[in-house]
Amino acid sequence: MASLATPPLRTGLLVIQPLRRRHCAECRGGPLSLLVLEDGAPRCLDCADLGHLVFLPRGDTALTRRSREESALSAVVVRFNRRKGRYERQGVLVEETGLARAEARCLADAEARRRRRVRDAARRAAQDMRFADSFAAEIRRLFPGCPADRARAIAEHASARGSGRVGRSAAGRALSEGAVISAVVASVRHVDTRYDQLLMSGVARHEARRRISAGVETVLRGWRAEGTAQTDLG
Repeated sequence: MASLATPPLRTGLLVIQPLRRRHCAECRGGPLSLLVLEDGAPRCLDCADLGHLVFLPRGDTALTRRSREESALSAVVVRFNRRKGRYERQGVLVEETGLARAEARCLADAEARRRRRVRDAARRAAQDMRFADSFAAEIRRLFPGCPADRARAIAEHASARGSGRVGRSAAGRALSEGAVISAVVASVRHVDTRYDQLLMSGVARHEARRRISAGVETVLRGWRAEGTAQTDLG
């Protein structure tokens, strides 16, 4: 530890974690894990009238701040870092009752944040459901022959939050015709053709798309024609 005669500049009470064995200059107790300097001499916490305080390690900024707010008496704990040549903060000493009150405040805040996260998740889920409904309805408008459950599956897949798929793009959110058709084509490509098997067998993506393009168009034509046939029958 740096010379006990030259403690670091401080405001308020300061407690030091010594690097070497130190004994209290008043009661001779020790070696001390924590000490206070008075006139350059080490004192144990009891002799310095700080023995009733409890140590709160650094790491939780909110808990530390609130513990000091709730404590009539507190002290900063530091230790000398030889490599860096400076004292570094290790935590604080606070009143046990103050720490308990601070913990209760932090827990209340954590519960409030949890409830807010639950509400936000429910709100986002409702928004996602409404958007998937609209996306599925647009699919059915453009492809009347697409089964309702298939349209819903395509819409949910394309618009999944955080997926980066076409339904989450600006065009997708606007339900542009191009974005909706792209989502349908992608679904048909993967579900109704051998596209995935071709990729797995080593066929290049562009070549695989060329090979299954006729199959994709056949499915799309059928889904579009269903609406035309119903119009003719009407």
